[in-house]
Amino acid sequence: VEAVHLIADGKAPRIPQPKEGATYEGIQKKENAEISWDQPAAALHNWIRGHDKVPGAWTTINDQVVTFYGSSLLDASVPAGQELTIKGASRPGLVTKNGLVVFGNDGKMVLVRNLQFEDGKMIPASKYFSADETAALELTEEEKKMAEDIR
Repeated sequence: VEAVHLIADGKAPRIPQPKEGATYEGIQKKENAEISWDQPAAALHNWIRGHDKVPGAWTTINDQVVTFYGSSLLDASVPAGQELTIKGASRPGLVTKNGLVVFGNDGKMVLVRNLQFEDGKMIPASKYFSADETAALELTEEEKKMAEDIR
């Protein structure tokens, strides 16, 4: 109660916290979150998971920085997919129907579910090769009439 009254009266002592022994290192920086591919799958998974969401573990694919989100260890046979060359990786990744499969130096796999590009666009990793495809919307005559009526 005495401390509350001192604060309310503006008479509480102000003791600056000493900087010696402080352990706060600040928020992790993006430049320190690059994925090092020369490690086992479990370490890759922990690195990606540990940087999920901020700042995001990243690598270079086709000369573009791509950030990985949503990893899990994959304990199965190698799935079918389209190969994707990843800078620094000893083995290409595989874009599968479930996401991007990457390999550790132990041959085990990690499944990455989402990718984010430098422009901020995030896509499911399984859609990597279809990310640039856009479908034009075509309206039927009835839908065109309805659109006109709404205008």
